[in-house]
This record gives sequence, structure tokens and C-alpha cells, in this order.
Amino acid sequence: MTVTTPPIVATEPSPPAAFWRTQGFPLVPVLILLTIALVAVFADVLAPYDPQIGSLALRYRPPAWQEGGSMAHLLGTDHVGRDVLSRLIFGARVSMIVGITAVLFAGSVGTVLGIVSGYLGGWADQVVMRVTDAWLALPALTFAIFLAAIVGPSELNIIFILGLVYWTRYARVIRGEVLSLKQREFVRLAIVAGCSKRVIMWRHILPNVINSAVVLGTLMLGVVIVTEAALSFLGVGVPPPKPAWGLMMADGKQGLMVGHWWLTVLPGICIMLMVLSANLLGDWLRVKLDPQLRQL
Repeated sequence: MTVTTPPIVATEPSPPAAFWRTQGFPLVPVLILLTIALVAVFADVLAPYDPQIGSLALRYRPPAWQEGGSMAHLLGTDHVGRDVLSRLIFGARVSMIVGITAVLFAGSVGTVLGIVSGYLGGWADQVVMRVTDAWLALPALTFAIFLAAIVGPSELNIIFILGLVYWTRYARVIRGEVLSLKQREFVRLAIVAGCSKRVIMWRHILPNVINSAVVLGTLMLGVVIVTEAALSFLGVGVPPPKPAWGLMMADGKQGLMVGHWWLTVLPGICIMLMVLSANLLGDWLRVKLDPQLRQL
């Protein structure tokens, strides 16, 4: 009597597991960004204290795991007794609002000008590109400080300033995409069909450059957040007592040399995690959405 063993059949991984494994999806960076976004949305619920109100009797309390700390202030307090954890939570809201809004503003302006410049050509292209070249020749941070010193520090002004500083990146990239797309057959067929230039730019050109704009926006998010933190650190960004990560680092730099490390290290870690996660997500999107970089 012979015993036959059933053949071993290799089981394929489930579709979600196969996606994470084969696509190189940046799961950790996305989770970090989602966590920061959720913290920003529900800051009023998550923060244990008012981030703008403190008590001088509680100033310079260390984190709970250090000697002299307490669970009442898990990450310690600052120089005026405000809870650091609460300020970090509300600082996430400031960074997300300023970063995303400034990227959307810069992306909208730069994409529109890039499409107009690339498709129309002629004097429109010359004017837009010469302004773009002059804008790019200016150091971004120095130019942002100059504009902030003129219009004054406020959250809305910082969004406007960052949009004015970084729209040129979009205009340059999108114009290059449009110069290639305008030679494609579907654009020529639209011209033969009698479509106006406005219709061609809106219905045929814009949908084909959205991928590039999204990838560039994801990569620019980290740059914008760092610039906003630098402006707040220098005192020309989000005005106090509003909790911004850069402003928290500026307030804590005086206590850094006497051992109050949590006032600068903790907001610095938050900035680093957000910027690094945004850059990693942007790199992944760049590879997945660029046909030339796909491994077909």
C-alpha cells in the first residue's frame, strides 16, 4: 500500500500584503503624517492644558521620567510654566495648516503660470520665465525674511509669503512638462477639432500635469515646514504666544545650556519627523508616478 502525499501548493500573499511588499510603500512615513494630521485636527481634545496659559510656579519642570518631573506635565513645562505637550500638539496644527495651505497656494499659482507659459509661448513665456529666473536667483529664506519683515508676522501672512517664495519651483517644472505635452497627438487632434486654447489647457494639459504637481507638492511640504519653523525661530513667523514648533525652539534656546533640553529637542524632533516623512512619501510618489522610473 503506497501513501501519496498531497502536492504542496504555494500560496500567494494577500493583495494588501503583496502591495506593501512589492511596491515599497512608505508605510511608516505615512503613519507618521497621518498621526500628526489627526493630532492637529483633534488638538482641542488631546491637549491636557491651554497651550497659551502657564504659571510661573511651574516653570522649567522637567519631563515625567526625570527627577522633579510629574505625570501632570508629561513632557515638562517651559520658561513661563506652559505645558510642553499641549504646545507640541497645537504646534502640529499650526505646521499642518501653514504647510499644506502654502503648498496649495504656491502649487496653484505655479501650475497655472507654468501651463500658460509652456502652451502659449511667445511673450507670455518670456515674461513668466524671466520673472521666474529672477525669483529663483533670490535665496528663499532671505527673501521670506525680507517679505515677513515688511508685512509683519502672522499666520496668514506667512502662508502668503511662503506661497510667493515657492511658486517658481512649480512654474519651472510644469512648463517643461507642457512643452512636451503640446507636441502630443491628442493636443494636435484637439486643435484640429476646433478647441480653444483655454479648453485645451484646462481639459487636456492640466490633467496630464497633475501628477507632477502632486509629487512636487509632497516634496515641497517639508521645505515649507522648515522655512516656517525658521521664520518663527527668528521672530518673523507665527507671533507669540501662539504655539509653533519653531517659536518653541526659539523660546527654549536660552535654557538649553543650563540643562533644559526638552524645550528645544522635542519640537526639533517633531519638525524632523514631519519633514523626513513628507520627503520619503514624495520620493515614493515620484518613482511610482513617473513612467520613466517605473520598472515595467
